[in-house]
Amino acid sequence: MEFRDFHPTKAPGLRARRPSAPAPAGEARDLWRTLPLEGTFEVVYEDARGAWTTRTLDARELKLGPGRTLLGGTDRAHGLYRGLRADRIRRLTEPASGTRIETGILDWLLARAEAQRKAHRPRRAA
Repeated sequence: MEFRDFHPTKAPGLRARRPSAPAPAGEARDLWRTLPLEGTFEVVYEDARGAWTTRTLDARELKLGPGRTLLGGTDRAHGLYRGLRADRIRRLTEPASGTRIETGILDWLLARAEAQRKAHRPRRAA
């Protein structure tokens, strides 16, 4: 199932998009890669309309896909899962450490996910 199945391209006020060739059922899913990510972040996010909001997110994963990356987690204000586009995150703050990032946010998130993956990897007995 694809995004356009839920959001028609002919909706009022939206530009018509050129239809793309449908991907085989399993292929679209295989293009996305999910990296586990843990942490609580305060995110300044620019939504699709250009409005900036501040959200506190309990992160669960980083989803890497064709053309976009999503930071997924539970929004504390609403208690709902949110997938925030990494390219729309304007500032990311980690309250636990006081780390504040305004540029290179995606690179920092990728490095953080990789460091957590290495830390959670079980060590082999010698």
